[in-house]
Amino acid sequence: MKTIQIHRYGGPEVLQRIDAPVPVAAPGTLLVRVHHAGINFMDIHTRQGKYETSRTYPVRLPCTLGMEGAGVVAAVGKGVTTHQPGDRVAWCIVWGSYAEYAVVPAWQAVKVPDALPLDLAAVSVFQGYTAHYLAHDVGQLGPGKSCLVHAASGGIGQVLIQLAKRSGARVFATTSSADKAAVARERGADLVVLYDQGRFVEAVREATGGQGVDVVYDSIGKTSLRDSFRAARSRGLIVNYGNVSGSVKDLDPLELGESGSLFLTRPRLADHLRDAAEIRRRADDIFGALLDGSLKISIAGRYTLDNVEEAHAAFEERRMVGKPVLDIINR
Repeated sequence: MKTIQIHRYGGPEVLQRIDAPVPVAAPGTLLVRVHHAGINFMDIHTRQGKYETSRTYPVRLPCTLGMEGAGVVAAVGKGVTTHQPGDRVAWCIVWGSYAEYAVVPAWQAVKVPDALPLDLAAVSVFQGYTAHYLAHDVGQLGPGKSCLVHAASGGIGQVLIQLAKRSGARVFATTSSADKAAVARERGADLVVLYDQGRFVEAVREATGGQGVDVVYDSIGKTSLRDSFRAARSRGLIVNYGNVSGSVKDLDPLELGESGSLFLTRPRLADHLRDAAEIRRRADDIFGALLDGSLKISIAGRYTLDNVEEAHAAFEERRMVGKPVLDIINR
C-alpha cells in the first residue's frame, strides 16, 4: 500500500512516499481502508518534531503521518464486537491516516451516519472534538458568557465560533486580514477585529464596557498570549491550546495575578477523549449539527498522496482559510 512517512524531522521535503505491506488488525483494533485524511497543524508539528518527547502524544520516528481520517472497515481484530467489516468510521489522535490502510483502536473509531459524506467526516472529528471540549468542558460557555477566539478563520476557530454561539455566548474574534475577518463574521462572531499588534484589546474592552471577556481561546502562543491576558476580565480564563507562533518560555505566574487573578490552562485533546463514551458523545453532537445544518465546516483544498508536500507548505504558511483534506482513494 502507498503511505507518506517521515524518517527524520524537518520541512515538507522530509515527506517520503513509501510502499508498505497492508497491516493486520491486531486484537481490539480495526483495519480501515482510508478514503480521506484530514490535514492538521498536528501533522505539521509531528513532521517538525514537536512531539519528539511528548508523553501525551508519543509518536516517534519513523512514522506514517496523518492523525485523523475516515474510511470503511476492512477487517476487525480479535475481541472487537462494536464494529464489523463495511462500517463507515472516522477517528482522530491515531497516527497513520496518510496511507491506503490504517489500523485504528476500535474504541477510538466512531461510526459515521450514512447521510454524512466521508470527506466531511474526515475533516470534522479533530477540529469538532477540539472545539467541543473547549466550548463545553473547559470554557463552560452559555448565556451571559463572552469569549474571544483568536485565529478565528482557521479550522478550529470557525467551529469554536459556531459552538459558542449555539451555547448562547457572545463571541469576539481576531484575524490577520479583512478577508479572514469576513469568514469569522459569516460563522457568527459578534465582533471581529484584526490583531493589529495587540491593539485588538482596546476594541474588545470597549465592546465589553471595559470589563474584558470571560474566556480567551488562544492557539497562537508567543506573540499573543500576554495581549490575551489584557483582553480578559478579572478572574477570567485564558485557554492556550496551541502555539503556532512559538512557545512562551518566560512566563512568571505573578503575571496572572497582576493581570487580574487570571486562570491559565493548557489543555490537550487526548485528555478529553478518555473513553469510547466520551468520544461518542462529542461525535454525536458534531455529526448531528453537521446534518441539521447548524454547523458548517468547509473543505479548503483537496490533495492526494502525490502532492501532500504542497498541502503541508500551504497549511504551514497559513495560506488556507478552512480545512484541507487528503483524498486517499478517490484520486
